[in-house]
Amino acid sequence: MIIIGIDPGSVITGYAIITKEKGQEGPQLKVVDFGCIITDKFATTGERLKKIHGEIIKLIEKYKPDAMSIETLFFFKNVKTVMPVSQTKGVILLAAAEKKLFVYEFTPLQVKMAIAGYGRAEKKQVQKMIEKTVDLTNFDLKKNNRKKDDAYDAIGVAICAALKSY
Repeated sequence: MIIIGIDPGSVITGYAIITKEKGQEGPQLKVVDFGCIITDKFATTGERLKKIHGEIIKLIEKYKPDAMSIETLFFFKNVKTVMPVSQTKGVILLAAAEKKLFVYEFTPLQVKMAIAGYGRAEKKQVQKMIEKTVDLTNFDLKKNNRKKDDAYDAIGVAICAALKSY
């Protein structure tokens, strides 16, 4: 099974492609690619959404995932943030629908719980657990903004779908 994980953001959208195979001791997960789609923060909303949609379509066409896993909005303190992220999530879900992908949705709390075993885990804790769960040694972590939180969040979201679909 191939899963594309997405951490939606209006300026930076994280993505990850992972594969899952059944193993003797549970699912065997492998990261194929991950990184960030970065838009110009001074571009219009329409231009940013168009770029994100186009890049998601390219990733789907390149890796041919069986499912998409996306971080869902759960709670935002800043109303100015919730609208642009919701719009971004909308164009990502549109891409999934256009390519007929099954979509899993997970809250940040669910991702932290699945990865670190604690729903209030700090980002660094989650990143360390991701690095223990999947092998990232073959990747240049400085390339393609792979070290950004958004890219790691996308790996975590993809892992959640892999665990749920086992």
